[in-house]
Amino acid sequence: MSHRFALPVLALAIACGGSEPPPETNGAGAESTEVEALHLPSGDLDAVLAGPHRSDDERARDPFRHPKETLAFFGLTPTSTVVEIWPGGGWYTKVLAPYLRDGGQMIVANVSSEGEGFLPEMVRNLNAMMDAQPSLYDQVQRAELHAEDLMTGVPDDSVDLVLLPRTFHNWVRRDHDIAAYLGAIVRVLKPGGVLGVVQHRAPADHPEAETGEAGYLSEAFIIRLAEEAGLRLDDRSEINANPNDDHDHPEGVWSLPPVLRGSEETADAMRAIGESDRMTLRFVPAEGSTDAE
Repeated sequence: MSHRFALPVLALAIACGGSEPPPETNGAGAESTEVEALHLPSGDLDAVLAGPHRSDDERARDPFRHPKETLAFFGLTPTSTVVEIWPGGGWYTKVLAPYLRDGGQMIVANVSSEGEGFLPEMVRNLNAMMDAQPSLYDQVQRAELHAEDLMTGVPDDSVDLVLLPRTFHNWVRRDHDIAAYLGAIVRVLKPGGVLGVVQHRAPADHPEAETGEAGYLSEAFIIRLAEEAGLRLDDRSEINANPNDDHDHPEGVWSLPPVLRGSEETADAMRAIGESDRMTLRFVPAEGSTDAE
């Protein structure tokens, strides 16, 4: 079943510029410290999270993004094969690639690096970062997930975990073929493999709960899309919940850290709230399902 959305394609905005909110990038913030031939202990998540390849800005987000707890909830192990969908600036890539380097397999599934615009430039920047530090990223496999390439280089039934952090709303807002994307994810997952979703969460009665225009989506909406693609909800967690977020901000989720779009007068109030309230959902392929309907 195809599930496309008749929304206008929004202009991509860089950082806080432009009239539209920027796409969620999973960005790292400031550039990380340049470290040559850095070797981190593969399989030691604490050591990787504390590694000097991560910037102070990246580490400052750990209390909001809870990477250790989130990855444990999704079942990550040192021998997992993991696909990270649309890694943006590489915030999770910098955690997963060193952790999996010796015992597992890390795959980034990105948009195409060809062409002009914000997203291809971000892919090129991420590739340059990985090329510059082979001691951390030389084992990372690069794939693509977009309309012209649905992870064709990733074999069927080969992946333990697909990580999809804060990306669903971009697919909804920009009329991507979500059914095709989720179908590709189902195809590459092993039986019992996990799709881990972290997404800005809207209450069911939020006016943008199914449009993503404010960056938020409802849990029921995400679950429905996943079920239509041949997945079932295995568990949910409140790891990334933020009860201080009332989901009602002038610039949507982008009013909050780390973007802080808006006036200087509101910035302190937004910092006091913290990052967005987020759902954390664990899906597995539905029994007997090998592809989207």
